[in-house]
Amino acid sequence: MKTITKKPEVLAPAGNLEKLKIAIRYGADAVYIGGQAFGLRSRAGNFSYEEMVEGVKFAHERGAKVYVAANMVAHEGDTEGAGEFFLTLREIGIDAVIVSDPALIQICFDSAPGLPVHLSTQASATNYKTLEFWRKRGLERVVLAREVSMKEIQEIGSKTEVEMEAFIHGAMCISYSGRCTLSNHMANRDANRGGCAQSCRWKYDLFEIDHGASRNLVDEDEEPFSMSAVDLSMIRYIPDMVDAGVDSLKIEGRMKSIHYVSTVASIYRKVVDAYCADPENFEFDPAWEDELWKVAQRELSTGFFYKEPTEDEQLFGKTRKIPQYAFAAQVLDYDPETKIATLEQRNNFGVGDEIEFYGPSDTGFKQVVGEIWNVDGESIDRAKNAMMTVKMVVDQPVEPFYFMRKKK
Repeated sequence: MKTITKKPEVLAPAGNLEKLKIAIRYGADAVYIGGQAFGLRSRAGNFSYEEMVEGVKFAHERGAKVYVAANMVAHEGDTEGAGEFFLTLREIGIDAVIVSDPALIQICFDSAPGLPVHLSTQASATNYKTLEFWRKRGLERVVLAREVSMKEIQEIGSKTEVEMEAFIHGAMCISYSGRCTLSNHMANRDANRGGCAQSCRWKYDLFEIDHGASRNLVDEDEEPFSMSAVDLSMIRYIPDMVDAGVDSLKIEGRMKSIHYVSTVASIYRKVVDAYCADPENFEFDPAWEDELWKVAQRELSTGFFYKEPTEDEQLFGKTRKIPQYAFAAQVLDYDPETKIATLEQRNNFGVGDEIEFYGPSDTGFKQVVGEIWNVDGESIDRAKNAMMTVKMVVDQPVEPFYFMRKKK
């Protein structure tokens, strides 16, 4: 009988304190965040030390962990203050730091002994000898390079005891392990020091110039991308990741919404739990994948795991039209006697709209919006003011921190 001896953690992104709490409520075993320095997402909100204290307390009370990404490539002068930064993280109770630069790794060891260090994917670890190199220098975990195949992961896992972490969902950088300088040249923003302008996601026209005359080679009905990759999704292949010995399943998206974080974390939680509970009789439920499409921004693929990506994994030509859902409201309270929910509006919705509720424990239910009341008990047609509090009758019981979305 097949049994799972090591259940991997579901690791979710948390761009701010609200996202951290939502990710954990929706099933994440751990979250990764950024501080005010030394990370690669300068526009992700990031955490002050005070917010880290609150986030760590919230996580640890619920058996979850908090990691801090300090994965920049340090230039001269960039390491100033790093020792104090790492020491403060250790005192706060951060569970590990994610680092790529050897200088920052050494500073962490010297200044904050005992604070676990995980190697960032930016360091391009693609073979077991690399993992052994870092293990001998005191690292507990390595985030594998995005370019590693499933076959290579299986081999690496059989030859080293270092914990392996791998990305399983989200945006993929067009550059090798994210080491890009395109943003530096086109927007004067250093991608490897936290300022990526996402230049690969821009739309580019392609012109043919002949004797001074130019002709656009991009058809009007095609998306004029030339460097933009589709997104990663391993939702159907979690059994392979578990069987290969991957210790942490990482979701990309510190700059994405709580709608995204809650949906993706909860679905991967369900799949991991279902497979690990009964691997021999596990059957994939297509409804899990359908849920992920509700927060998808691009086409989805399996990246480098099973084959070398081709033009089919690039956003060329006509793309699939992806249904777009808007995060409409968050449940604040629910009265089971009246079946009235109190909601905090996040996007415009109104009477007659078809909406959907979902929560941490289920995939939700759909209904049509009936009458809506404002805080004064007055009937209104639409909840159109940002963050306004409203009430409405719901068809099934809901709880605080359930979310409501609608199709755009």
